[in-house]
Amino acid sequence: MSILITICARGGSKGIPGKNIKLIDGKPLIQYTIDIALKIQKQLKDVFIGLSTDDIKIKEVAEKCGLATTYLRPEELATDTSGKLPVIYHLLNYEQELHKIKFDYVIDLDVSSPMRTSDEVIEGLLMLINDDKAYNLFSVSKARKNPYFNMVEKNEDGYFKLVKKPSTQMLSRQASPKVYEMNASFYIFKQLFFEMDCQSAITDFSMIYEMKNLCFDLDEMEDFLFLEFLVTKQNFKISE
Repeated sequence: MSILITICARGGSKGIPGKNIKLIDGKPLIQYTIDIALKIQKQLKDVFIGLSTDDIKIKEVAEKCGLATTYLRPEELATDTSGKLPVIYHLLNYEQELHKIKFDYVIDLDVSSPMRTSDEVIEGLLMLINDDKAYNLFSVSKARKNPYFNMVEKNEDGYFKLVKKPSTQMLSRQASPKVYEMNASFYIFKQLFFEMDCQSAITDFSMIYEMKNLCFDLDEMEDFLFLEFLVTKQNFKISE
């Protein structure tokens, strides 16, 4: 079984300038993800790690953190509107050609959502391996808002309605189906996912891995400051 771990880190973040190499507790943000990838590489056999970035500075910092690469993301995949999956597809093709191997699984670790452990990622991988029908798996957290009760969207007439209409049996939030938030921490794909040319991480055969601890994506500066506070003032461990 061969595995490619992908780490995608574009330059030019608008919400948090310099996010991927911004320091938290004296370490560049990307280092937390690289450290987890290297730990997984030690725990499992035939694991390769690929970095996708368009930014030379990020590339240099990653190399200092133990991850060197000859790959540079093309400009057309480094815009504000570029999707994550095309980036992974492109890096996967590059790494397969480079190593002359067809990877059985791809594990994408998101730099912006570093609160994970190597054990969680490996546990998620084993869940996917043991399901013959599944295409992929992604990490989630319990949803803070419920689309059946307190999330609304705009109608065509300009007024608002619930995102999902509850049935007559759903008299309380507890009676509604369980809902989760995708937290972007990790995605795991079978080679079949790419052979089927899937264009979304959510397919008819997707699995979830519910994170056991706090996990959220760093989109805005307040997210970064909150994580920094947890690490420096509350002794919170980002990853291990």
